[in-house]
Amino acid sequence: MSERFERHRQPWRTDEIQKLHTLAKKGMPLRAIAKALTRSEESVKERAKLDSLNIAKLH
Repeated sequence: MSERFERHRQPWRTDEIQKLHTLAKKGMPLRAIAKALTRSEESVKERAKLDSLNIAKLH
C-alpha cells in the first residue's frame, strides 16, 4: 500500500487530539475521522488506543 499522506509520522497537536475525541464521541467511523484529520486510519487507531477511545466500527 502506498503512503497517501504527506504528513508521515507527524506528532499529534493538541487541537488534533481534541478533534479526535470529539469525533469519536459522536460515533464517527474510523475512515471518516482519519479523513477529517488528514491522517492515516492506522495513525488514528493508534492514537485512539493511547487515549482509551472507542471508535465506531463500520457495519
